[in-house]
Amino acid sequence: MVHQAHRQRRYPLALTTTRKHDPLVAVDRAVAELRRGGLVIVTEGSTAVLVQAAEAVTPHSLDRLRALAGAEPRLAITAQRAAAIGLGEGPAPVLLPLPEGFSAQEVREVAEPGEKVSFRLPTPVKEPVAALNQGFAAGIEITKVARLLPAAVVAPLPSSVTSTEAFAASHDLFVVAAADTADYQNSAARSLKAISQARVPLEGAEDTRIVAYRPSDGGIEHLAIVIGHPKPGEPVLARLHSECFTGDLLGSLRCDCGDQLRGAIEEIASQGAGILIYLAQEGRGIGLVNKLRAYNLQDAGLDTLDANLQLGFDADERIYLPAAEILRDLGFTRVRLLTNNPEKVEALSRCGIDVVERVSHVFPSNAHNELYLSTKKTRSGHMF
Repeated sequence: MVHQAHRQRRYPLALTTTRKHDPLVAVDRAVAELRRGGLVIVTEGSTAVLVQAAEAVTPHSLDRLRALAGAEPRLAITAQRAAAIGLGEGPAPVLLPLPEGFSAQEVREVAEPGEKVSFRLPTPVKEPVAALNQGFAAGIEITKVARLLPAAVVAPLPSSVTSTEAFAASHDLFVVAAADTADYQNSAARSLKAISQARVPLEGAEDTRIVAYRPSDGGIEHLAIVIGHPKPGEPVLARLHSECFTGDLLGSLRCDCGDQLRGAIEEIASQGAGILIYLAQEGRGIGLVNKLRAYNLQDAGLDTLDANLQLGFDADERIYLPAAEILRDLGFTRVRLLTNNPEKVEALSRCGIDVVERVSHVFPSNAHNELYLSTKKTRSGHMF
């Protein structure tokens, strides 16, 4: 007995525990690898695909990927990016072959924003194996989660590889399942937990507390700004506000975000109580770096929606399940929603929140944001 106890003390992890697979943590680790320029392996069934974010490609990493795959890699881009650079339109990602001599700089030029590329593009190829296509699409999806450009250099593992795990271990690569990426955003939203709160008096709304919500993979927090003492069971005056560093903090004149944020706090305070959900979805969900890229495209003549499409994103990448989960956690399932955006009304309703009233939320334009607001009205259906 003494000898057995000694063995358990000496080897507790190896002998007595196994770690449960967590899809959110797996995707988070893959995101970290891609953001620092590394390669990951995405599996789908019995297939496995090497993936690197296109914007992080270097001559060395491209050579390494070719050597690991033992075959010609491909550049996977979204249907939106493909259409923007003249490769036709369709619902699926597009694969471009990267033959020997196709440089890392050329890869980045295809992936990065611009009205056209300066060289002849390879002819797109079609992969007949459905599982590989799903792996390639998952590779693009991880770059989106990482808030990088939605494009990836991809290559199937060599057919001679009999164990993906052993191959990954021998080359110091992380493995993530395509299925783990498929519903990552919604899964992260459903895992949100309140982790901290404090009283934070605001100008014009001194009776305010802020509650921070974090997903289980340790990702970026969303915030609930609770003004006054809204009564559970009654429709609460609420605003869903996606973070905007340039507008909220710096007072940018390119958008109306700062006005909407401060105006919502003022309106809620004037009515006595309500909630502002501050969502970590900068730039309609594409992230601050990509929003700055979109601004450059807007300066070249594109509107807000077309700039996002030129980058390879959807016109709007935001989801509103996090807001719905936070409202439910705070005890509210019925809201009077401060918004001009009909999609927010529909999205909250789909998430089980009853929008009993849409409350108009309009502010004057200026010379810098007139096109931005006009695009909201004419192309996104905003009701001013």
